Amino acid sequence: MSGERRTLTGADGAPVIGYVEDVRDGRPWARNVEELGPGAVDAVMSRLPGWVVSAPVELARRLVARGARTLRHVHRMRCDLSDVRPAADAAPGGLRFTPWDREPAEVFPAWLAAYPPGHPDRRSRKMTLDDELAPLMRGEVTGPLLPCGILAVRDDAGGEDEVVGGVLVTDSNDGPWVTEVFRHPDRSPRGLGSLMLSATLSRAAADELTGIGLAVTEGNPARRVYESLGFRPAGTWLTVLI
Repeated sequence: MSGERRTLTGADGAPVIGYVEDVRDGRPWARNVEELGPGAVDAVMSRLPGWVVSAPVELARRLVARGARTLRHVHRMRCDLSDVRPAADAAPGGLRFTPWDREPAEVFPAWLAAYPPGHPDRRSRKMTLDDELAPLMRGEVTGPLLPCGILAVRDDAGGEDEVVGGVLVTDSNDGPWVTEVFRHPDRSPRGLGSLMLSATLSRAAADELTGIGLAVTEGNPARRVYESLGFRPAGTWLTVLI
């Protein structure tokens, strides 16, 4: 069953890894892997072909040396919300913050534009409306949406409005999790991502959440923004395909 903690044993029946069983992009996924004994690489390579495995860097690199393919290198970070100071909840001029109350198709243009070819977070993602964004917004990927997340919306002269950015927070198996932080690079001001995330953290603290996590891909300069807002390192992981 998805979300359960499981143990993989070696040829002698002794435990070699512990992991949480889940699903990622339609494949079985062993995440939060912990090495428990010798023979872990042999057991994973022989018994988990076709699985996605998220493991500490040293173990994942041994899997890669045996033929696994690297999908993503991430740094997990966590913010202690007891240290978060109340932030201004007002959007920059011409924009307003709203709940995640839009249809996925309304969010999709800004979300897609935020991850152009070459972006560190685009390589391992499908970046499609039906396969990724819509299921994510329905709570089918990392858990149901939490109300502290926000969208940034631009009002135009014709009375229509346009989503230009957002922070999506879900109630994941690892607790409250910032799943998306994005802004349209041409339709929103620089610094909007930091403002949205700061407002989200303030709302999360007001909702009496104690902490919130996120993952940032190796090489993504947004990590400096997260650190400035109080996120601290909580482990480095490689996700590989066996």
